[in-house]
Amino acid sequence: MRRFLPKSLQGQMLLAVALALLVAQGIGAGLALRAQNERESNAIVHALAFRLIGGRMLRDADGQELMPPRGRRPRIARLISAPVSPLRADDLRETRIEKRLEEILADQGVAVDEVQVFERAIDGELARRFRAENERLAELRRQHHPLHDRMIVAAARMEGEDTWLIARAWREPREPGFLRTLLAQTILIYVFLMGVIALILRRITKPLAQLTRRVGAFAANPALSAEGRVEPQGPLDTRSLIAAHNAMEARIGALLDEKDVMLGAIGHDLKTPLAALRVRIESVDDDAERQKMAGTIEDITRTLDDILSLARVGRPSDALETTELSALVASVIEEFEDVGEPVELGETERIVMPLRATWLRRAVRNLTSNALRYAGSACVTVQREGRNAVIRVSDEGPGIPPGEIARMLEPFERGDPSRNRGTGGAGIGLTLARAIAEQHGGTLTLTNRKEGGLLAEIRLPV
Repeated sequence: MRRFLPKSLQGQMLLAVALALLVAQGIGAGLALRAQNERESNAIVHALAFRLIGGRMLRDADGQELMPPRGRRPRIARLISAPVSPLRADDLRETRIEKRLEEILADQGVAVDEVQVFERAIDGELARRFRAENERLAELRRQHHPLHDRMIVAAARMEGEDTWLIARAWREPREPGFLRTLLAQTILIYVFLMGVIALILRRITKPLAQLTRRVGAFAANPALSAEGRVEPQGPLDTRSLIAAHNAMEARIGALLDEKDVMLGAIGHDLKTPLAALRVRIESVDDDAERQKMAGTIEDITRTLDDILSLARVGRPSDALETTELSALVASVIEEFEDVGEPVELGETERIVMPLRATWLRRAVRNLTSNALRYAGSACVTVQREGRNAVIRVSDEGPGIPPGEIARMLEPFERGDPSRNRGTGGAGIGLTLARAIAEQHGGTLTLTNRKEGGLLAEIRLPV
């Protein structure tokens, strides 16, 4: 059910307002129908009371009803009398109308022992003559209204009398245009209110959508220029939010600039004495000791490069370039093959996509080096899966305990607790590879293979 619901703020607000209007119109329609039924009941009750009271006053001294003038046909409104009640077993009594009719008769000083009100179909000669006389109802009859053949009958036995006075009233048909009017009113309200609300919501959601795109772009590349920032627009709350984001973005950009300057200074200040130290150790006579010292300096230099690369990966200076991914991966594998490393290039597909080639080479190189360090060999493949390009680096080593996989992706974490580059390095390679994958909008995942070994998978959107 949830998948059919709108996901956007504008869609959810419009749906909520539409449902609220539907409930409100339903309540309004129910009240209108109730009011119309009340009016119909009041009209019937007063018509019956008028005929009972007025007809009773027209009876002669012997209690017989005065007949209409000669030649005039009997009407449904004529009061008649009968020795017994006309109520039949299949008649449905209108108790609410009975009670109100008794109250009206009592208010007019007419005492009754019993009142019976029921609805009955009009049939026979009475129906034929009545329809012929009443042109308005005859016109409604031609429209096939279902209530034209019904009448309300009231039988009252006056106090101290044995005869029943019988009055009849026509159940007026409901206005044929009532439902059409109500439907047209509902549609008009929906069109007007939903249109106005849609315009208001668009004024709110349009700048929010622009701000969302800007936030996503800034998260992917904090080096975006200030020209692309969203200008404050919309209602006051929305303008305040956009202004606050622009201020935060400017502050973050300033902090990143300061960080880059600081990292440049650190790299220069550390690499210069390391280079001088590398030259000085050449004067050491002991070859073994000189090799150890050179190796230590090389470890420090590589670790420093990794740390600086990890710090700068969030703000790459090089632009995206259209690159053939399988060729890029093959060039990295060739570097390992040239120095005799057991690295195999497996199945590959031609995938052309925008990349930062230098950074992605670094990620593939780090994953391959990691596989060689712990397993002694590596196999690299490049495949397309749906809308993703997938680079897989697999090995046949010991793998990683399932509970330690997430920790291995954190900076300075590794399986070997030492910091010896020959047995694992400083623990930045996987972290840097993950940061490079995320820089391209992708992910890096590590899983243990069923047949043994570790599988590192970089998944990039094409």
